[in-house]
Amino acid sequence: MARGKRGFPRGGGIPGGGSQMNQLMRQAQKMQEELALAQEEVAEMKAEATVGGGVVRVVLGAGHRIEELEIDPGVVDPEDVEMLQDLVTAAVNDAAAKLDEMTEARMSQVTGGGFGLPGF
Repeated sequence: MARGKRGFPRGGGIPGGGSQMNQLMRQAQKMQEELALAQEEVAEMKAEATVGGGVVRVVLGAGHRIEELEIDPGVVDPEDVEMLQDLVTAAVNDAAAKLDEMTEARMSQVTGGGFGLPGF
């Protein structure tokens, strides 16, 4: 059989290569569509956390933006502002960790956990 420049049979390339390439392209396109859907879902996710027995509640949305913050007026003590700061910090950090876990879980459904995506 005559061989072309790269050592493959002339006129045919890799035997069966065209159908394998088409299958790979379809799989890549499907994964791209699933990834786009997952990114849309992640953008809509919210995480809630409460601390101090419910005296501070926070809801974070996409980009870790605070969407809701509730503070029980009874916890506001002008003599102990540090305690309130600590409670708010703890609630925000807890909600951020939950949001990160939710995002990672959803994205790993698409990627199969085989590789990480920067920024997620």
